[in-house]
Amino acid sequence: MIPGWRHPAPEGWIDLVWDALAEDLGTGDLSSACLNPDWAVDWEIEAQAEGVLCGCGLAYYLLQDEEGDPDDGTVEALMDDGEPVRAGDIVLRGRTPSARLLARERTALNFLMLLSGVSTLTDQFVRRLDGLATDVVDTRKTVPGLRALQKYAVRCGGGKNHRMGLYDGVMIKDNHIRAAGSISEAMARVRHVIGHMTAVEVECETIDQAREAVDSGADIVMLDNMDPFTMQSAVRELKGRVVLEASGGVTLDTVRAIASTGVDVVSVGALTHSAPALPFHLEVR
Repeated sequence: MIPGWRHPAPEGWIDLVWDALAEDLGTGDLSSACLNPDWAVDWEIEAQAEGVLCGCGLAYYLLQDEEGDPDDGTVEALMDDGEPVRAGDIVLRGRTPSARLLARERTALNFLMLLSGVSTLTDQFVRRLDGLATDVVDTRKTVPGLRALQKYAVRCGGGKNHRMGLYDGVMIKDNHIRAAGSISEAMARVRHVIGHMTAVEVECETIDQAREAVDSGADIVMLDNMDPFTMQSAVRELKGRVVLEASGGVTLDTVRAIASTGVDVVSVGALTHSAPALPFHLEVR
């Protein structure tokens, strides 16, 4: 078991790590020509701001000795993903051959900063809903190729995951409805082909659409870009019949008012498409 992870780890992460390293390394690290490959150095990775850690297990994996030989370097994870960090906290430290360390430094830090940024922003949204029985979930608005890692970071920040992709849940959106002709027609067509274990969500912009979705057998109704008064009316009428999800331009300033309408879930695209990176740096000692 690799230290640093908050299990379960996201599927396919090892391939993503090697792809990222190959992108940076190319045919070799030209800057390492100034280093004796036998030189080992002591180093630390330090947080430079307050937030929630994510990517520690990835960085550990990148910077450890691939053959598991303790004489060829050691790495210690001092914290695990999902833990709060403050500026000055040391999250990883070790002793590593200098050429290998500095060739992998940027890739490790890139993962740490990106994923910790996602987990930190998620934590901020979750904290805004303290005392309310509403979950914060992500969307499919993710960096191409990094969805599994970003959704893992959302979980580390205390949020929950929406569907992973087009394959593990049905969402009938406005364009589906227009193309099919109506919500009821779209629902009938999709129910004809999916199994009983697959949930169906319908995106609704009005209370009338929400009623039609419920009457057509939707499991989840997304109240999309509704003002709080309309949303509250929909909740009063439909609460308990389906899962109610609020979505559309949700911010830290508006999320509590939206959740206070009584919806079960608030989905926030910003968690993965707009989270600022949390800064870390690696220092050789």
